[in-house]
Amino acid sequence: MRRRRKNSSRPRTLICILLLLLLACSVGAYYLATLDQRLEARYIRGEKMVGAGEYGEAVEIFRGIHQSHGKFRLAPQALFRSAEVLNHYLERYHEAILAYLMVEKDYPDTDQARKAQEQVAEIYKNSLRDYGRAIVAYQKLLDSGAPDGDRIQYEVADSYFRLNNFEQARIEFESLLKNYPDSPLVAEVQYRIAVAYSLEGSSEEAEEAFRVTIEKWPGSPYTAEARFGLATVLEERDELKASLQILEELKGTYPNAEALAKKTDQVKERISKKKRAI
Repeated sequence: MRRRRKNSSRPRTLICILLLLLLACSVGAYYLATLDQRLEARYIRGEKMVGAGEYGEAVEIFRGIHQSHGKFRLAPQALFRSAEVLNHYLERYHEAILAYLMVEKDYPDTDQARKAQEQVAEIYKNSLRDYGRAIVAYQKLLDSGAPDGDRIQYEVADSYFRLNNFEQARIEFESLLKNYPDSPLVAEVQYRIAVAYSLEGSSEEAEEAFRVTIEKWPGSPYTAEARFGLATVLEERDELKASLQILEELKGTYPNAEALAKKTDQVKERISKKKRAI
């Protein structure tokens, strides 16, 4: 009798095990079926926290989505948003850079990857003033075939300019003119080539570059700046009458009236001193 009772308990045990397995499978299936919805709800909560100014909490939510479910369809956007919040709201720039670089590494074929590259370059240039690293980052964008190559090339040139490497800045600006002749930036670029020549001490080249700006883009806002720059170059060469004529023609059109008046008085004073010396 005892043996029969032992044997009869086995089917019940097996049934219980099977029921538990079915329950586990059902729970697992439900978990997987609703995972995307729950993750999307978490992402939306993160965005709401950004809107409410709870930036630190938002970053943690976005990071959590990426760390625990990196293959979720919104994971690239979540990681990118964490970098954006760190950058634009919390101003934790080095953490933002790391997050942007992680976007590039983990999701290289997404739209967020290119945006992340650009944000890294802009942080280095505009927030950290690390122009050397900015140049490297912008050059990486150029090498990858950025669609707005003229603007990226401009940023490279401007970064060299801010490093006081005027010769290399000019070379980069000249490359922009050559590679993107139809860019809306060409008038400004030509003007900045002239400024770079002037700062290099190349007076004749600066004069020619200023005159090109004036002649080719007479309606550009950089025309007045080029005329002022030309007057300055002529003054430095002691061509005071020619310089004064340009300055007087700029009255009423040059945006910085105070600087114009100061420069005009300076040239007039030098002419007056020359006359007294004769």
